[in-house]
Amino acid sequence: MLQVTFAEVARVLEGLGSSVPAAEAHGCLVGALCTSPDYPMERWLEEIIPDADQRDDEQSQQPLRLLYADTLNALRGEDMEFEALLPDDDISLATRAGGLSQWCQGFLYGFGTGQVGTRAVKQEELPGNVNEILNDLTHIGRASVELDGDGNESEEEAYAEVVEYVRVGVQLIHDELIPVAAHRIDVGDEARDDDLDDGSDPSTLH
Repeated sequence: MLQVTFAEVARVLEGLGSSVPAAEAHGCLVGALCTSPDYPMERWLEEIIPDADQRDDEQSQQPLRLLYADTLNALRGEDMEFEALLPDDDISLATRAGGLSQWCQGFLYGFGTGQVGTRAVKQEELPGNVNEILNDLTHIGRASVELDGDGNESEEEAYAEVVEYVRVGVQLIHDELIPVAAHRIDVGDEARDDDLDDGSDPSTLH
């Protein structure tokens, strides 16, 4: 369970000079955590807070640090407690649906940038179910929101079903890819060690 609210994260980001919506910022974090076993908090802050001086203000960042820790623990845990940071249920359905689209856009961005520094997994290397979910997230991220008023009961049910699909789908992506990503890092480390064992000067390796 997240210790911080959507509104709190939105206020913190605005106070730190970020133009990234709260839902998109969290999606970016989750996407990166799904592809990089050791994605650091600092990398995420660089993505969502443009001012380096603001990134040094640890006290103001505390809610973001809690969000990072809660998200990492939920994804890596065994209890399927992961949840996307989205506008609260008392907000209009149109706003919540827009937040879900932003979250998916952020996830796809983080999914790509989280692999920087490692050999990126090519699309053809992804398991079929992962590719299918990524395609669905792409469609959700591009979806336009056309609702009447605050949404009727059927629209509320449809939104809840999509949120649950995203939650479960993202957890599946994480569980499928993190072992693969960890293996890529281990293999890369072994290759570098072999190069050094051959007597190579590390300063000349490219």
